[in-house]
Formats: sequence, structure tokens, C-alpha cells
Amino acid sequence: MPGQPEAVRTETAAVLRSLRGVWDEEAVDEWDHAMQAAARALDDGADDELVLAAALHDIGHSPLLGGPGMEDHSGLARDWIEPRFGSRVGWLAWAHVAAKRYLAATDPAYAAALSPTSLASLAEQGGPRIDPEFAGHPWCRDALRLRRYDDAAKDPGAAGVPLAVVLDLAEKLAR
Repeated sequence: MPGQPEAVRTETAAVLRSLRGVWDEEAVDEWDHAMQAAARALDDGADDELVLAAALHDIGHSPLLGGPGMEDHSGLARDWIEPRFGSRVGWLAWAHVAAKRYLAATDPAYAAALSPTSLASLAEQGGPRIDPEFAGHPWCRDALRLRRYDDAAKDPGAAGVPLAVVLDLAEKLAR
């Protein structure tokens, strides 16, 4: 029987692979989006937990979890991530929605650059808003970084990280 880190690696691989062919944006499926978000985090010099959160932030769309169109995909992602990788990775993945709302409220150029799909989901998520709990959280800056990775991970021509990179992090950070 595999040890805990190996079991978490296997579970993570299954959830990530299930994102192939799941579409939330027009340009890339959730698989490519996850691998590109992790690549953008690595390009930025993010720590291991932030890279893993970037890769896993949209797993609530996985058919193994909530599925496409899941209303609270970020909460579902957090609930799956936290027991496996800890509170910081889970919170960062969850906070990508609050970060979008915050950036849209504080940065007009950010809001103007959102894709039509992101604008529609922003409206569904309650629109631009500064949540004082989010803004005052010690991991807020990292959540804003993750949001930028998320927004940059929608390019059909961009490279993502190999799955093994994410799975090595998952195994390393497994609780």
C-alpha cells in the first residue's frame, strides 16, 4: 500500500487529468489552464505552496469533484486541498475569486483587461469588491499573485509545466 504522500500524488494526478476537456474559458481547457498557471508561478519565482495552489485553484471544476459550472468551485477546491496540503495552499486556491473581485475594484486597468468569460463570472461572483478580511489577510499578496497567474494562463500557445512537476510538489507537500 502506498504511503500518504504517494496516495496524495495519485489522487492529485487523477483530479488534474480529469480537467482535460473541461472548459471554463474559450481559449484553453482547465487542464492547460492549470499547467499554465503553475508555469507562470514558477516563472515568477513563487514558493512551492503558491505554485501548487496555482495549479489546483480551479479543481472544483473537475468532474471528480464539483464539475463544470460549479457555483462555489473555489470553496470546493479549498475543501479538497486543505486536508492534503495544508491551510495556506487551500486558502490561496480559494482566494483567487476574492482576489479577482479586489483587483477589479482597485485597478481599472485590471478590470478592463478581463476576458468576457471572466467578466461574466465576476458578475456572478458579486462584482468588484474589497473584502476587508481578504485585504487584511497575511497571504493576501500571494493570492493577488496567484490571480495574475490565473489571468495569464489562458493562452492556447503558451507552455505549461509538465504534470510531473506539479505531482512532485504534491508529494513533497502532502500532509
